[in-house]
Amino acid sequence: MRKKGDAEPTGVSESERLLFGGPLRYDMGWSQHSEAFLELNFRAMVRRLPSLLTASLRLARQADPRAARIVLASEAGRGVAQAVSLLAVNSVLGGLMAAGPIEERLRGVLPALITVAAVMMVAALLRAATVYATGRLEPKVERVATERYLERAAEVELAAIEDHAFHKLLDTAQYGASSARRMISYGTRVINAMISLVAAAGVLTVLHPALLPLLVTMTLPSAWSALTVARRRYESFHVWVQHARAGHLIGNLLIEPEAAPEIRVHGVGGFLLRHFRAMSETAEAEQARLARLAARTGLFAAAWTGLATAATYATLGGLLLGGAMALSVAATAVIAIRTGSQSLETLVVEVNSLHEEALFVGDLERLYVEAARRAIPAGGADLPAEPKEIRFENVTFRYPGDAARPALDDVSLSLPMGRIIALVGENGSGKTTLVKLLAGLYAPDKGQIRWDGVDAAAADRRALAERIAMVAQDFKRWPFTARVNIAVGRSSAPLSEERVADAVAEAGAGEVVADLPRGLDTLLARNFSGGHELSGGQWQRLGIARAAYRQGRILVVDEPTAALDARAELEVFEKIRALAGSGQTVVLITHRLASVRHADLVHVLDQGRLVESGTPDELLACGGVYAELYSLQAEQFTKVPVPVPASAPKAG
Repeated sequence: MRKKGDAEPTGVSESERLLFGGPLRYDMGWSQHSEAFLELNFRAMVRRLPSLLTASLRLARQADPRAARIVLASEAGRGVAQAVSLLAVNSVLGGLMAAGPIEERLRGVLPALITVAAVMMVAALLRAATVYATGRLEPKVERVATERYLERAAEVELAAIEDHAFHKLLDTAQYGASSARRMISYGTRVINAMISLVAAAGVLTVLHPALLPLLVTMTLPSAWSALTVARRRYESFHVWVQHARAGHLIGNLLIEPEAAPEIRVHGVGGFLLRHFRAMSETAEAEQARLARLAARTGLFAAAWTGLATAATYATLGGLLLGGAMALSVAATAVIAIRTGSQSLETLVVEVNSLHEEALFVGDLERLYVEAARRAIPAGGADLPAEPKEIRFENVTFRYPGDAARPALDDVSLSLPMGRIIALVGENGSGKTTLVKLLAGLYAPDKGQIRWDGVDAAAADRRALAERIAMVAQDFKRWPFTARVNIAVGRSSAPLSEERVADAVAEAGAGEVVADLPRGLDTLLARNFSGGHELSGGQWQRLGIARAAYRQGRILVVDEPTAALDARAELEVFEKIRALAGSGQTVVLITHRLASVRHADLVHVLDQGRLVESGTPDELLACGGVYAELYSLQAEQFTKVPVPVPASAPKAG
C-alpha cells in the first residue's frame, strides 16, 4: 500500500525478533480499505464530503437530536451573516470613497455600519450557541460509539476474540469512538467554512468573475499537502498499531504488581528497559520518516501557494490599472479574497481531518459488521428441562490456526446428570477443551454434543450457558468488591444478600470474608486506594462461591484445589460431593487422582482421545493409563527415603 516515492518502512529491531519472534507489522492486505479509499485527493475529498457530513450528522442525531439541530441552525446563520457583512462592508467602502463632503459620506454609510455591527453581534451569539451544542454533543457521541463497540465485542464468539485478524480489528476500532467525537467538531467547522466560502465566492463573482478561479488556485496546494500527509499517517498507524501495543506492554510490565517481585529478584528491570528503548527507537524512526516526507510535501505546497497568491494579486492590480474595477470594489475584493481563501483553506484542512477521522470511524463500523457476523447466535431449539445425560458423539475439534493434532479427536463419551464426572489426563490431553465445548464456548468441527436428543449446536446458546456454572483454573479475579466478585456469577439477576451468604457458606469461604478489612465490601484490587489482595487459595474459595451463587445445573470445576492446602482441599471436595448429592451435576478436572476416588464416573483422555472410562475402582483394576498415573502419584507419598549415614560425606 506504500506510494511510489515514499521511503521504505524502518527496519525490524532486534527486540522484536527476540521478544516477539519477528516483526510486529500488520499486513495492510488484510484491511478492508481499497487503494482508492486511501488515495486521498481533492476530487475524492469532494466526492466523499456529502457522506462524511451525513456520517457526522447521523452520529450527532443518535446522541442528541436537539443539540444537532442547534449546531446546524447556528452554522447556517453564521454563514448568512458573513455574506451580509461582506456586502455591508462593500457599501461602506463605496460610500466613503464617493465624492462629496466627509460629513455627508459618513451619514450615508451609517446604516451599513449599523448593519455590520448588528451582524457581528448576531454572529457572536450564533457562535456561542454552536460552542454550547457541540460541547453537549461530543461526549455523548463518544459514549454512544464506545457502548456500541463494547457491546458488539462482548457478544461475539470466543473463537473471534482469539482470532488474530479480528483482534487486530478490535485494536484499530477502539480509536473510532474518539474519532467519532472529533468528527462533530470537524463537521461543524466544515459546514461553517462551506457557507462562508459560498458567501465569499458569491461576492467575488459579483465583483469580478475572474477572481473566483484564482481564489481556488491559491488553496489547492494546501489541500494536496494535507491529504497526502493524512494518507501516510493513516497507513502508518495501521501497519504499526501492533508494534505500539507491544511497546506499551513492555512499559506496563515494569510497573505491574504481578511482575514486580521477579523484576527485583531476577534483575529484569534493566533487560525490559533496554528493549523498551529499542522498540521506542524503532517507532521513532517511523515518525521521523513521516516528518521528513511531511516537510518535503509542505515546502512544495508553500512554493505553489506563493506563486498562486502572487498571480491573484497581480490580476487584481491589472484590473485596477485597466479601469475595469473601482478602488472601493478592489478593497472589498481584497477582503473577500482573504476571507474566501481562509474559508477554503479551513474547508480543506477540516475536510481532511474529517476524512482522516472517518477512516477510524470506518474501522469501528467494520467492527460492528464483522462482530454481527461472528456474534453468538440468538434463539435456537429448547433444551430438555430435565436431561438425563449429555453425550459427546464422535466429537473432533481443532483450534483455529493450529496445524498440530486436534485438541479433541473423535471423542465419544457420556456425562450422566446428577453425578460427579471426573476428567483425567496429562497436560494437553484435551480436558479443558472438552468442558469449553460442553459450555458452548466452541462448536465441534465434527460430531455432535447432544442433551438427550437435542443437538447443542442447534440449541439456544444463551439458554445453554444459563445451565452452566464454571470455576476455571484461571478464572477472572475482578478488580471489584468481594461481594461483586461473588454475585457476578449471576449478574443478570438482582443482587441478593441472602444468596451471597448462601454461596459463601457453600464454598466454605466464611473465614476468607471474615478476614477481609471491610468484609464483603472490601475492594479486591491493590492498585486502588484501600484495595486488598487475596492469596491464591482465598481467591479459589471466592471462585467456588461465585459458581455456587450462579446455581447452574452443571458445575464445571477445573483444578479447584490447585492453590489449597491438604485440609482445605478435603473440605472443598466435601462441598463438591454435597452439591452432587443435591442433584447438581459436577464435571471435575484435576491432576490429583486421589481426589476423584468418590467420582461416579471417570473419563481418561490422552492426546485428545478418550482412552478409558469407568469408576475409579474399575479403572484401577484394569491397569490402564489411570492406574499408571495413580500409581506414579501414590509413590510420591509412599516411597520411603533412604537414610544417609552420619559418617557419609556430604555431596557437593
